[in-house]
Amino acid sequence: MTKLREMGINPYPADLFPVDATSKSIKKDYSEGKKVIIAGRLMSRRIQGKASFAELQDSEGRIQVYFNRDEICPNEDKTLYNDVYKKLLDIGCPAVMPLAAPIGSGLGVQNPANLKIMREQLPDATIIVDAGVGVPSDAAIAMELGADAILMNTAIAEANDAEQMGLAMNYAVKAGRLAYRSGRMPKRLYASASSPIEGAIK
Repeated sequence: MTKLREMGINPYPADLFPVDATSKSIKKDYSEGKKVIIAGRLMSRRIQGKASFAELQDSEGRIQVYFNRDEICPNEDKTLYNDVYKKLLDIGCPAVMPLAAPIGSGLGVQNPANLKIMREQLPDATIIVDAGVGVPSDAAIAMELGADAILMNTAIAEANDAEQMGLAMNYAVKAGRLAYRSGRMPKRLYASASSPIEGAIK
C-alpha cells in the first residue's frame, strides 16, 4: 500500500469508480462495445508480453478480463502496467499464470528469459505455466526456470498413449523442480575440468 501511495495511486479507489455491473450481469447482458464498471479480486493472471488475461472474482462469480499494455499506458510511460499491474500480487492475487506458448500449440517455452525474470521479480508468487507445453522436456525446462506448477491438457490428451505421456510429464515436472531447487552449475565459455588430478597415475 505504501508503494502505491508513493506512486500517487489511491489503493482504495472505490469512490472514484462506482460499480454498475457484476460478473453475472455482464455475462447475461453482454453486448460488444458496452462499457461497464466492475470490482473484485484478481484470482489469476496469464501474462504474455504486452497482453494478459486475468480472472476477476466478485460476489456473484468470476469473469475473464483482457488487458493490453498500450491501452492502459498509451504514452511512453508504462509504469502502470510493468510495475503496478505485474506486482498486484501484493494486494491479493494468489497466482500468476504465464503462457509458455499459445494455447494448444505444443511449442514449448518460447521465452525462457521471461519466466526467469518473472521468478526473480516475484520470488514469493505462485507461478503456474498455463499453456504451450508439448513434451516432457518442455515441462522440465519450465520447472527448471522456477515455475511452481504446470497446467496442461492437450499435450497429454492428444498423445498416442495419454497414460504414458501423463506419467512422463509427471516425472519431468518433478525432475525440473528438483533441479531448480538444487541450483544449476554456472555456464562457462571455456572448458573447465572438475575431476581432481591429485593421485592420478601418470
